[in-house]
Amino acid sequence: MKARLNTICRHPIKSHGRESLASVRLSAGAGLPWDRHWAVAHDAARLVEGWNPCVNFARGSKAPALMAINAALDESTAAVTLTHPEREPLTFRPDDAADLPRFLDWVRELNPAGRAMPERIVSAGRIMSDTDYPSVSILNLASNTDLGARMGMDLSPLRWRGNLWVEGWQPWAEWDLVGRRLRIGDALLEVRERIERCNATKANPATGRIEGDTLGALRGAFGHQDFGVYAVVVEGGEIAPGMEVTIQ
Repeated sequence: MKARLNTICRHPIKSHGRESLASVRLSAGAGLPWDRHWAVAHDAARLVEGWNPCVNFARGSKAPALMAINAALDESTAAVTLTHPEREPLTFRPDDAADLPRFLDWVRELNPAGRAMPERIVSAGRIMSDTDYPSVSILNLASNTDLGARMGMDLSPLRWRGNLWVEGWQPWAEWDLVGRRLRIGDALLEVRERIERCNATKANPATGRIEGDTLGALRGAFGHQDFGVYAVVVEGGEIAPGMEVTIQ
């Protein structure tokens, strides 16, 4: 079976929802357009201008209920609609200060008491990824299936908050791709490093509740908690599910 791109997913607000895309145009040196365009800084954040580390933001590793959020971005208005099984849908503009109180009211109870609470929404002029360089995450559907089998449960790929899901690779083949390049349509990506995972992946993305020790399963089977890889876009181009993924 040839390897093909199965799914494209972006997360307009870091750790606050995901949406699937029918296609996207990648640009050299950038992440997916609008992916992690905004992030929710908490009241203990120490921000500098531009990109900041994830410890400054509300995220699923500390607030697993956030993992059950879905998002839909209207690019023409920069408005985001958020849905959650325990909330009414919310449509707001993250760049509009007048909309901030409505968002904070909506999201506050999804954050556990006694921790830093969401305070404001920020952007950086680039993707607010967990890497200090603009990255695209690439994940292997067969690895997700294999890990779920080891855990004795079905694992939703949404646990991993990935951008590009590939089908047709052998399980864990992506770990051998660091330093290699991948061609998808006209786009060329270079794999930089593995992704070390956090507690957010223990949450069921349908409920936002902890269900399954993904990190323990990774450590028990492989001695680490890596899943997926980060890549950078070397050559831009339009990509869509169904396109062949070739290793160069």
